[in-house]
Amino acid sequence: MTTWMTILGIVVFVVGLLFSIAWHELGHLTTAKMFGIRVPQYMVGFGPTLFSRKKGDTEYGIKAVPLGGYIRMIGMFPPGDDGKLQARSTSPFRGMIEDARSAAFEELQPGDEHRLFYTRKPWKRVIVMFAGPFMNLVLAVVIFMSVLMGFGINTQTTQVGSVSDCVISASAKTDKCPAGAKDSPAKAAGLRAGDKIVTFNGRAVPDWGTLQEQIRRTTGPATLVVERHGAKVTLQADLIENKVARTDGHGGYVPGEYVTAGFLGFTPASGIVQQTFGQSVDRMGNMVTQGVQSLVQVPGKIPDLWNAVFNGAERKQDSPMGVVGAARVGGEVFSLHIPPEQRVATMLFLVAGFNLSLFLFNMLPLLPLDGGHIAGALWESLRRAFAKVVRRPDPGPFDVAKLMPIAYVVAGVFICFTLLVLVADVVNPVKLT
Repeated sequence: MTTWMTILGIVVFVVGLLFSIAWHELGHLTTAKMFGIRVPQYMVGFGPTLFSRKKGDTEYGIKAVPLGGYIRMIGMFPPGDDGKLQARSTSPFRGMIEDARSAAFEELQPGDEHRLFYTRKPWKRVIVMFAGPFMNLVLAVVIFMSVLMGFGINTQTTQVGSVSDCVISASAKTDKCPAGAKDSPAKAAGLRAGDKIVTFNGRAVPDWGTLQEQIRRTTGPATLVVERHGAKVTLQADLIENKVARTDGHGGYVPGEYVTAGFLGFTPASGIVQQTFGQSVDRMGNMVTQGVQSLVQVPGKIPDLWNAVFNGAERKQDSPMGVVGAARVGGEVFSLHIPPEQRVATMLFLVAGFNLSLFLFNMLPLLPLDGGHIAGALWESLRRAFAKVVRRPDPGPFDVAKLMPIAYVVAGVFICFTLLVLVADVVNPVKLT
């Protein structure tokens, strides 16, 4: 049964992946057609074509390898300085530029002279290239908000999970009470596992974050009202200062860092809690921030990834994952012994995270990514505006094709990194448990 659930999880993730790619390319397609750019192909996947159908002047299809997708727009690059669309050079770098320029016009047909991508105003080209990543962002936001507000997420609550027997510093390497240790304020006050703290010093505490903040700000006498077996019970506690873990501001803790604050002495229970709209927006903001930080930290994680592949080192939980690794995690999600609705919610979170990553990655201002074309269009707009201000001749379209040698280097780096991640996902995968 577990094997079948794992396979089902992988299939569900792959379907989500294909939909995300198709959704991304749909953004490019619709805006390109809106601005009158001819799009010969709209494809999901790479490799041999499994199915295709032509409608109007666009061929729609699915290819065999579900690792990406694309649309083809004619005239992505302007003609060369000589005004010709095709040329040849013995220089390898010039050859890259000319090959790219030639490919941009290889399907040019009579009447297409006014349907070329590069002839559109820079702001229109920005919209076309931004529309793809933006579709992934929209999908990520919709899924995240739906899960957070509809299903809820596993989070710490104001219910007491366990009560500390004594006062121990968070930096201590043991959780055993030393001889002569004082009872924790929670134990001395009579707090019990299962109690739900309703108010703290007369103020309602609707969530763990609010309660934690109130506790840390307080030393000395405090009044707690708890729900216990359906009845309200009032407890008197005497909080003390203690060394506690520093919070990261996002519901977690900073490893190895501590602060001195008020201490009650209990561990909150966890449960599935539906989030309000405001809480969901706040969590979405934290996810985007963490996503940006993770993207910036990727180069620094390559040595650990290399060691995980070739030296047998432990694969870290925050290690970069590719499509194979994510699909494997998707299979594990469906085999977890948790309620079915939680499996669905976790899988949706995984797909939403993939879409958020697609958005952030594609916005990097590097060719051949969408962000590279956006940067080229913005530079052209700035250059033309400057020429107009200083009354110089219009410099014309910015020739993005001249950056193709850099694009090939960037693509080569991405391919090498992707292969390294792929091998790591196969020989030393990230595991949920």
